[in-house]
This record gives sequence, structure tokens and C-alpha cells, in this order.
Amino acid sequence: MKKVIYTMGVDVGGSYVKAVLMEYNQENGNHKLLDKQTEKIRKRDPKDVVVDAVDMLLERNKLNYDKDIAYLASTGEGEMVEKKTGHFYSMTCHARGGIYFAPDAKTVVDMGALYVRAIKVDNRGKVIDYKMTGQCASGSGQFIENISRYLGLAIEEVGEISLQADNPEVPSGICAVLAETDVINLVSKGLSTPNIVKGINISIAQRVVKLLSSLKAESPIVLVGGMGMNAGMIQAIEELAADTKNPLTFISHPNAIYSGAIGAALWGGYRYFKLKEKEASIVA
Repeated sequence: MKKVIYTMGVDVGGSYVKAVLMEYNQENGNHKLLDKQTEKIRKRDPKDVVVDAVDMLLERNKLNYDKDIAYLASTGEGEMVEKKTGHFYSMTCHARGGIYFAPDAKTVVDMGALYVRAIKVDNRGKVIDYKMTGQCASGSGQFIENISRYLGLAIEEVGEISLQADNPEVPSGICAVLAETDVINLVSKGLSTPNIVKGINISIAQRVVKLLSSLKAESPIVLVGGMGMNAGMIQAIEELAADTKNPLTFISHPNAIYSGAIGAALWGGYRYFKLKEKEASIVA
């Protein structure tokens, strides 16, 4: 039986499709991220976006889906992945992806488009406990995306611009509608864009730190999901956490947005070999 296989993971979120190609090594556990692709959904059919992302990875790496891919795992809105071999729960995948980035992590914070989850994990990436935001969209990546569009910023710019702030003002609204109204008022008052963006990052970071406190989170903590690539958000979380009774340490990763897809690909490889072992035992 082959000990090294190709697996793919596809994470279908509210705004983006994230897909990865991985080499899964059953023999030594040295699993490699070979390639990755992000596609904005916009007004397209998510199923078509998934097909495009998967095809791009296959073409770039000169692979044939039927001949070369042992397992294609989906997570998120898995029904949009028509070719999938199997589906895995989103939190399970982000936890496993977080441990792939930071093997020593005790906690994974998944900061996605729709919510934030703080997840306690063991050294295999298994979920032990979790807490998630129960408030509306003003605590999510979608809120940041909406505000960046209003401010005329690309979402990729938000983190670096936030670092330029010198006097941020935090929106008072908990509800997304009220928070957006606050931002409009701040713009009309003439507050600079960096200070507005930093204030928004602080607002969301406050919720993250509150979640971590509620979970009794342990360090190191790895930040994953789209907001895990926002340098301003990372800074805001670190600053707020440093003021708590038990300061926490954080790890970020440049591939944070791919945590769900990576976790899915890894769980897919694990399931593939478990099924092969079961088949072999039945034959024996």
C-alpha cells in the first residue's frame, strides 16, 4: 500500500473558496502543503468557483484528479463541492489546520467571515472545548470587509493601514448596523482612516480576548482564518491580551486563511488510510 498520497482540501466560506493540495505522508507524518488557491465568490455560483479553484491546482501541478488525488475533503459549505470524497466539520478542520501551523499550540482562534471561535486542542488537533461569539456580524471578518469597501480600501490593505493609527476610536455599536453607523459618523467627523480601522480591529479584538478568558485558554495560541492574516488585528489582540492578569502568547501564520482547507486535507488523508487498513483486515 502506498504510504505517500496526494490529498486536497476545499473550504467554502461566505466570501471565499480556499483550496489546497497536500502530500500526505503516512510513514513519517511529514505532510507538505504543495499549493494553494483562493477564489472570491462574489455573485458567482459557489459550485463553479470550487471547480475553478480545484482545476487551477491540478493544472499547475500537472495532476489528474481521477488518477492522482486519493482524497478530496470538503469543509464549510460542503454541498458546494460536488467531487468531494468526504466532508469534515469546520471547527475540526480549523483546529487541525492550526496545529499544522503551530504543533505546540494549546488553543486555536478561528477568525472567519461570520464568527470567531476559540478552540482548546490537544497535540493531535482534537477539539477539547470551545467558545464562540454569539453577537451579530460586527464581530466578524464580513464586517471588516463591508467597512473596508465603504472606506475605499482593499481588504488586504486593512491590516497595514491599521498599524499607522495614532489615536483610534472604537465604534460603540455591538450590532453591525449600529457599528456601521458609528463608522459613518467617524468619517464625517474627519477621523483618519488608520484610526477608524484600528478602532474596528480593537472592537473585534476585545471580543476575542473575552472569549479566550471565558475558555480559560492556554498559550501558545495560534490565530487562523482570514482575520488571522490582518496585522492590525493581531497587534490589537496582543496589546489587549498583554493587559490581562494572565498574559497570553500568540502565533500567526502567512497561510492562516487556508487553515480549514489544510485541516480538511489532513483529515482526508487520515480517513483514507483508516479505510485502507479496514479493507485489508477484512480481506485477511
